[in-house]
Amino acid sequence: MPRMKDKYKNDVMSAMMQKFGYKNIMQVPKLEKVVINMGVGEAIQNSKIIDFAISDLMTISGQKPVTTKAKKSIAAFKLREGMTIGAKVTLRGARMYEFVDRLFNVALPRVRDFRGVSPKSFDGRGNYSMGIREQLIFPEVEYDKIDKIRGMDVVIVTTARTDEEARELLKLMGMPFRAA
Repeated sequence: MPRMKDKYKNDVMSAMMQKFGYKNIMQVPKLEKVVINMGVGEAIQNSKIIDFAISDLMTISGQKPVTTKAKKSIAAFKLREGMTIGAKVTLRGARMYEFVDRLFNVALPRVRDFRGVSPKSFDGRGNYSMGIREQLIFPEVEYDKIDKIRGMDVVIVTTARTDEEARELLKLMGMPFRAA
């Protein structure tokens, strides 16, 4: 078991129960899943580019991504319905906690001029979304092996019902929020 999950079980749960007055340990919010999405618009002209994106996502997450396909045709972008335009991976369980630990403690501090993540990126239901501009902030991605710098979206899905509960959960888990 990763240390993030052990830390969550002891410290975070007791702190959340005290702050929000939960009577049962099952009421305490927890992480449900983490979805990492990488849109690759250039894959329209060259289908080999999607393979590089998939290998980057596989290196970062430790799990094989699935490709995402276009839902609609858009003539201005020369995009047809069903064309592969991205890749995503859904992490749960031990891999999810391990990724979140690496994201909070290793990757985010490597961002240039990093002052913290926005505390306003919650969706109203306790889920947090953030964009990462380049895959190079993850130490497992080798600079020489990438063909192009690509960004990705990271969505952290929690069982929290409100943004306040989710913000406190992520803060206790070590997410570096920017001072508001």
